Parts: sequence; structure tokens; C-alpha cells
Amino acid sequence: MKYFVASGEDRRLTADSRPALRGSFIELSDGVTHYELKGPEDGDLVVMAGGLTIPLFYWDGLVSELHARGLRTLTCSAYGRGYSDRVRARYDERLFARQLAELTDRLGLTTRPLHLIGTSMGALVAMTYAAQHRSLVSTLTIAGPAGLAKPRATSPHRLLRSDLLAGVVARRRGSQILQGHLRHNVRDPELGAKLTDMVLDAFRFEGSLYAVFDTLQHLPLSGRDDLFRQTGALGIPTLLLWGDEDNVTPLTHFDTARTLLKPQHHHVVPECGHMAPFERPRYVADQIAPFVAERAETLGS
Repeated sequence: MKYFVASGEDRRLTADSRPALRGSFIELSDGVTHYELKGPEDGDLVVMAGGLTIPLFYWDGLVSELHARGLRTLTCSAYGRGYSDRVRARYDERLFARQLAELTDRLGLTTRPLHLIGTSMGALVAMTYAAQHRSLVSTLTIAGPAGLAKPRATSPHRLLRSDLLAGVVARRRGSQILQGHLRHNVRDPELGAKLTDMVLDAFRFEGSLYAVFDTLQHLPLSGRDDLFRQTGALGIPTLLLWGDEDNVTPLTHFDTARTLLKPQHHHVVPECGHMAPFERPRYVADQIAPFVAERAETLGS
């Protein structure tokens, strides 16, 4: 799809504009990445891969909870999100997995295994990264993963297969589709409004809507059973979390995910929609912290 700037995208990410923005920045092979590395320096490192639209601010609640439990965290905005570059490249899981791999390497964080979390689309990215860098992943946490719905003629990567059609849909209805998608993510209306404001503020930067629709075109969010099966065969200790009122990746896929991933632990998060790390950060941290500690004890024994 041809790169475009949508109506309302009235800001630009440049070397001059970034110093005033929150977070740190690093130049990687595909572009500048927006990241935050925080928490106890001697803590086990938790790396987070986000969903289709979210900037790294999405993780703030969970980050605080994990720091309180002695864990260090690395969050980043995927290319096209937050304050990371809107790259003129194919937005697929290989791009995002490469971004994670280069970021952890450049920051000197690959000397010991890390604990990887992926939510929604980020679950597919996390699984791709785990397959490529098996020795670096100590544990894998998957929350409300995309990928288990059956492909249909109306699936985005099929519907938007034509560059011309994808461009027309993105330009004419992209903003409307985006806001409709955001309304279904979160159970609590107040949190939903907070999420929408967070995402739309970052979407004022040029190339944001292009990035999302190019992702929908090139990163299949359905029919990914083989990736789940491959991940389950890696032997990585896995934790599976799923909101009980998830309207984006319905709980009906929970048993399929369990069968394919073979997780050591699995939990249905009560009173929660699609974004468990954002909606229920304390509950999620209460599952992750002992899971990480359990793995550390196993390796140390």
C-alpha cells in the first residue's frame, strides 16, 4: 500500500520534536524506536510486545506493579505506534520481531534469558520472536492473543489484499474503523475513554493510520494455529491469560490456545475485556511475578 498522511495527522516525529516527548529513543536498522527501560537493575527482565494500535504507555499500570515485585521492564512502541518511526516498509510480524531483537541486543539485554509478554497482535510477535531466539526466552506470557479465529473472506488481510483497495479503505474510513475498534477493547467505559485518548493522541503523527492498515494487510490476525502449535512445541514455560468478557478475541478460543500452547499455567481474568494488562494490571502482575520466580528457582536449582 502506498504511504499516505491522513486527515488529522498534524504532527511529525523528528530529531527536533522527540526531545520534548516522554521516553527514550534509539536508531535501529528499520528506524527510530521509542522505548522505556525501567525498574530494579538486578531484577529479572520482562519485555512486552503490544497490540495493533497501542503505544508503550498502555503498559504503565502493569509496569508499576511489576517494579513493586522486583522485576525490571522493557516496553517499546512498535513501528507506526507511539513515538516510534512510521517506516515505509511491510508491517508484518517479522518487522516487529526484528525490532524487539535489535532493541534488546543494542541495549545489552541479551546476556541472560528474558521473560516475554505478548498481548493481542503482540502475542503473534512474541511467538515469532520466541521461535527465532529460543535460547533468550525464559518464559512466555500470552494475554488475549489474536490469531485463532478462522480466516474468512472478510478477514482484513484478505479484504485488503489489493493495495488499491487497502489505500481507499484506509483513507476514506480508516479513522472511523479505528475508533470503532477501540470501543470494543475495554470493559470499563472510563478505561475505554482513557485508552481511546491515549491511542488517538499518538495517531496525530503522520503515517499512523497508514501503519495500522499496512499491518492489517500484511500480518494475518486469524488462522494462525500453526504458529501457536509451533510455540507449544518450543518447550518454553508459558502462562496464558484471557479476559472473561473479551469481545475482540473471544474466550471461546481459550481451550484451543491451551491445547496448542500447552501452557504451564492458565487463568481467566475476571471482570475483564480484551486488554488484561491495561484493565487488570495488579491481577496480571500477581500471575506473572510468581511464574517468573518459579522459573528462576528452577534454573537456580
